[in-house]
Amino acid sequence: MSDPFLFDTASPRYGLPLLFPGQAQKEVFVNEAHALADALLHCAIEGESATPPSTPAEGETWLVAASPSGVWAGQPGKLACRQAGNWLFVSPRDGLRLLDRSTGQERRFFGIWRFPAAPLEPIGGSVVDAEARAAIVQLIAALKDAGVYPDGA
Repeated sequence: MSDPFLFDTASPRYGLPLLFPGQAQKEVFVNEAHALADALLHCAIEGESATPPSTPAEGETWLVAASPSGVWAGQPGKLACRQAGNWLFVSPRDGLRLLDRSTGQERRFFGIWRFPAAPLEPIGGSVVDAEARAAIVQLIAALKDAGVYPDGA
């Protein structure tokens, strides 16, 4: 028989609280874990801001911008999730992906928050013919429509 696992007080990736035998008020820890899981599953943010919205709705999630103020002070780059009338802050981990509702674009965290960069449309040259140029332009337009690349870039 293998040895039982010994856990810390929280999960290593997102700090989900763990329970222990005989622990009092387990519902507090379970509810906190569920709130974090709710914020991170199929994660979508309203946008990026340095200041919290004046009347946030329950379940809203924002990306805290640089130089945050108010109750978000000291939390730049984190996700601010509105849960039970409070802000729950989550530090991103490499590989976290989310939908930015303000742009319709996906963001990915790998050391910093990143947007995919749109490729440039082909111009000039004598090797690329008009049909190839038109196909590439259509592919770029389709990727922009899908929200992979920003419009206007």
